[in-house]
Amino acid sequence: MSRIFYGIAILFLVAWAIGFFLYGLGLIIHLLLVAAVIAIAIKLFKEN
Repeated sequence: MSRIFYGIAILFLVAWAIGFFLYGLGLIIHLLLVAAVIAIAIKLFKEN
């Protein structure tokens, strides 16, 4: 299950980077970044 969270977080970070640097999608791009950070935070808190 933990690999799924890391996979989702990495996917969101890559999508955010592509969208931020190549396309001007505005708010949606920043929501992907927030979703990635939340996925990583959930993973870290569940480990403890």
